[in-house]
Amino acid sequence: MSFLLNAWYVAAFAHEVRADAPFARTLLGRPVVLYRDAAQRAIALDDRCAHRFAPLSKGRVVDGALECPYHGLRFGASGQCVHNPHGDGRVPAGAHVRTYPAIERYGAVWFWPGDPQRADASLLPSFPFVDPDTALMQDGYLLTRAHYQLSADNLLDLSHFQFLHPDTLGSEAIARGEVQSGSLGDTVWVRRLAHDEVLPPFVANGFGIPPGTRVDRWMDVRWTPPGLLSIMVGVTPAGMPREAGLIAPSAHWLTPETERTTHYFFAFGLPKEMGEAGRELVRYAVDGLMKPFEQEDLPMLEAQQRNLGDNDFWALQPALLPLDAGAIRARRVMERLLAEERAAGAAGVAGVAQGPVSQMPGQTPGSETAATQTVPVESLRRSSCAAA
Repeated sequence: MSFLLNAWYVAAFAHEVRADAPFARTLLGRPVVLYRDAAQRAIALDDRCAHRFAPLSKGRVVDGALECPYHGLRFGASGQCVHNPHGDGRVPAGAHVRTYPAIERYGAVWFWPGDPQRADASLLPSFPFVDPDTALMQDGYLLTRAHYQLSADNLLDLSHFQFLHPDTLGSEAIARGEVQSGSLGDTVWVRRLAHDEVLPPFVANGFGIPPGTRVDRWMDVRWTPPGLLSIMVGVTPAGMPREAGLIAPSAHWLTPETERTTHYFFAFGLPKEMGEAGRELVRYAVDGLMKPFEQEDLPMLEAQQRNLGDNDFWALQPALLPLDAGAIRARRVMERLLAEERAAGAAGVAGVAQGPVSQMPGQTPGSETAATQTVPVESLRRSSCAAA
């Protein structure tokens, strides 16, 4: 399987990982078990006992160690066997399970499947609006039966709102709106602005906009490898600057389960100062979006995957539109990083590290010009085909 290894991925939401029971999840094609040790740290191990390869996730947590359900060997946070209940209790030299670097941030547990020496927490992009210390957060999860890059394509191209989500998220103003895209290092961004729009009721209610009011709606998407996105949606009275409006931020984290299935983690957050009103709004957003995500996005992505089958994306020669520019940029970044990691060694031990994550560019024309390169879609397509 072809996954970028030297990168942070979400393994689970923090509330899924407990100290009283192990939690199993397949990540990047490998069975992983998560639990909390005696210090309440999140621990990630291969879900396979070193003795007879039983799934450790079927066992239990005892004194901060994970006990195998088959013969009772216990493995600590380092992956080393710390208890053998048989005979004289000596621990065999090979009684060790692979452990993965793990950190807890933004309401999630992140794991690093590559070289542990390269696991630098500073490489994780910033999602401060879902920091549980300062934000009211509501999260959601879906398993998508499609390649994770198809999900990234979907999130980087919100023009589909008008057609796939006409009753909840879209309007006719979306397709005729302005779209810009660009990149800073390995970070890709897309900005969409819909003018003089009458919002669909679900969106209008979330922003407290009276029915029929005309507004300008903007949607900024930031993508960082391997599949970590933030989406900022803002609404202002028609013709007014962004500063005069309201903003709803959300995080969208894609972790491959396998080559053809994806864990889709998403979360909304608002400042704690908003109190119960903010709590209700983030709950409203997640509960309301679960229906279009599950009943409209997922069936479309899974139908795309069935049509794509085992074929390479570029081998099918997709017809490209200008609105695809952001998604194409992201695919090009992933293709390059994967190629560099493969070239550095099969284990990815000496692969090229992800560079520092840049924030979305500012709103001034000067910074926009610096960040944006005008590249014809056909040129992007040719470059991506050559890289494939």
